[in-house]
Amino acid sequence: MTAVHDLTKHLEANRELITEWMAKKRSQVPIPIYGSVDIRDCGWKIAVVDANHFPAGFNNVSSEDEERLSILLREHIIRQQPECKWVHLYPESHTRNPGYAENVSTIKRLLIDGGFRCTVGSPELGGHGSIDGITGPLVLDQVKLVNDSLMIDGNSPDLIMLNNDLTEGVVPGIAAHQVSPPPHMGWQRRRKSEHYACLQEYVNEIAEVLDIDPWHLLTDWFVSENKCLEKETCRQALAVEIDEFLAKIAVRYQALGIEREPVAFVKNDRGTYGLGIMAVTSGNQLLNLSNRKFKRLMYSKGGVDVENFLIQEGVPTTLKSSEGYSVEPVVYLVDGEAASWFYRINPKKGEIENLNSPSAIFLPYSEVGGTYGEHAHGWHALVAELSMLAMGAESQKQMVKN
Repeated sequence: MTAVHDLTKHLEANRELITEWMAKKRSQVPIPIYGSVDIRDCGWKIAVVDANHFPAGFNNVSSEDEERLSILLREHIIRQQPECKWVHLYPESHTRNPGYAENVSTIKRLLIDGGFRCTVGSPELGGHGSIDGITGPLVLDQVKLVNDSLMIDGNSPDLIMLNNDLTEGVVPGIAAHQVSPPPHMGWQRRRKSEHYACLQEYVNEIAEVLDIDPWHLLTDWFVSENKCLEKETCRQALAVEIDEFLAKIAVRYQALGIEREPVAFVKNDRGTYGLGIMAVTSGNQLLNLSNRKFKRLMYSKGGVDVENFLIQEGVPTTLKSSEGYSVEPVVYLVDGEAASWFYRINPKKGEIENLNSPSAIFLPYSEVGGTYGEHAHGWHALVAELSMLAMGAESQKQMVKN
């Protein structure tokens, strides 16, 4: 069995080649202004298991990384819009969450440190003066909708920076502005399966460059469409698909000497903040769901109907905290570069479970990153930056659809 960790020296020996390849690929697609990825590392596979285009955890990044994040933000914005001086942050409507408010405050600080004027708010939040964050209040600016444009103090910003995933649709007032990330990358249109289809191509290419099997850098997956799970026939069809999927993974595990039972994660094909996710080891488990678990699987932010599911190979994490808790890296990227890490640690979840739950705690790289070895700046960075390339390719395809 190939252990990816054992190939770290091989990775670094090819660093110049990878850098040249990455620069070429970045020149071919619109690179996202920012993004974040969740990574699972089990030694024999290191893979992105979730990719976010509107990251909401900047409050968890290391303070030591803020200067680099700020520089990358400025470089990205000025490259796209050389005359930009004023960036307006358009947040989610749930800004009353202290953690999320702190996230927005951190992004605002990064923009100000980058030399921009930064305002925050939306017409929906216009009546609020400030929202309590973790370290202090987030001041909201009065935002008005005038002739389908956003106005703050009677003027219009140079750039609207979205920190709103648009699950419930495109928000009013942004069509007349320069907007980043582009609204077509919101969850009203974007699908997780589209990301993995794009990511598959990049992983295949870099694996050829490195002369390794791409299977070690990507989860197996497929998308199951039009599964109205309130109907028994739809559940049965999905259960058959899951059993066939798990059987294929079992064959691969046996060939590689991996002694563990395959697990499949069933996810809403749209963004769900870690909700609407279930791990199964057989299709039969789906048929025997309790009403409570069934409703949880069908949960979608904003009440949007769930019909398509991403079925994804469950990758265990072998990373552990000093207390023995399961750990997964979360990489934050700006302008396509892996610029900051923190670690999601969950004392109530096992190595194969979804760690993104209320019991999770977050520790910055500066505190615990050294525990997890040099792949934190090698393999983890590589798969994260491949994910941003894939996000750029997604965006390009969405523009073509438009």
